[in-house]
Amino acid sequence: MERKFRVGVLGATGMVGQRFISLLENHPWYEVTTLAASPRSAGKRYEDAVGGRWKMQTPMPEGVKDLIVMNVNEVEAVASQVDFVFSAVDMSKAEIKAIEEAYAKTETPVVSNNSAHRWTPDVPMIIPEINPEHAEIIEYQRKRLGTKRGFVAVKPNCSIQSYTPALHALKKFGPKLVVATTYQAISGAGKTFADWPEMVENLIPYIAGEEEKSEQEPLKIWGHIENGQIVKAESPVITCQCLRVPVLNGHTAAVFVNFEQKPTKEEILACWTEYSGLPQELNLPSAPKQFIRYMEEDNRPQVKLDVDYEHGMGISLGRLREDTVFDYKFVGLSHNTVRGAAGGAILCAELLTAKGYIEKKED
Repeated sequence: MERKFRVGVLGATGMVGQRFISLLENHPWYEVTTLAASPRSAGKRYEDAVGGRWKMQTPMPEGVKDLIVMNVNEVEAVASQVDFVFSAVDMSKAEIKAIEEAYAKTETPVVSNNSAHRWTPDVPMIIPEINPEHAEIIEYQRKRLGTKRGFVAVKPNCSIQSYTPALHALKKFGPKLVVATTYQAISGAGKTFADWPEMVENLIPYIAGEEEKSEQEPLKIWGHIENGQIVKAESPVITCQCLRVPVLNGHTAAVFVNFEQKPTKEEILACWTEYSGLPQELNLPSAPKQFIRYMEEDNRPQVKLDVDYEHGMGISLGRLREDTVFDYKFVGLSHNTVRGAAGGAILCAELLTAKGYIEKKED
């Protein structure tokens, strides 16, 4: 039987690292063989390094408990044991950029959950159902890095997953102005209610850096490759407010939109429910069967009922109606640590594997 890809997780003890490990259990293509974290965790069994800080609602997979955590800064040692890595390291942006490129230069592809490289011009920022063609920028990045197989690819911010797919499915009507307010779960800050008790029955109307990401990252996703870099789209104009709310998992967005050519409600619903992308065509292991669903009930989508749609990899929409100021308004919901973080990165890796960008190293 052909061996699976050997996968490393950088930043394995944090919440997103834990989510990677949880989602990769029994993956048909990938096997977690190497875990790396800060020097204070290095040398310990993974179960001991995490201690009482396992934040997932499912048990820690048995296969990782006895793995000895490596020092994430020992790049050559970690890279020698894997075919590629997922990155969820907790460092400054400058440190993240440096260490992810260092791994890439060992000919080890890096699929990152971090924001540090999202605006590096030759690094693809991919939602696989929307812009898989941006993987083509990797050949330019490899020339810059001097690599044959190493590169860095990233997934976008978790907040934009709840509305960007909905707008993308309507691109033929020319969305031109978007106002979105996101109501973001505490797991987006790497927290649970146990370690952030002040969030119980509370709302914080500020998340550092989140509004700029929510407004600008969709434009890179809708951009095009020109002269070896990704040039962001000029429209639509997006303005956002981002609020932290007392929800564990699930980012909700309230969205208002104007179009160049106003569609009918029936046309919008048809576009949403019929939308499919390359992951569905390729039947990738983590791809939702139906990426976007519309819920007719007036009180849906709800976080408690709907956040795990398609194992957390699908987008739930509802409350579509005409508006008195804008053309339409609607509500979107996505799972921020599955589709918006580790799950989105895993689907990105599956896409890059299927397209031949991630290959096994020689044994």
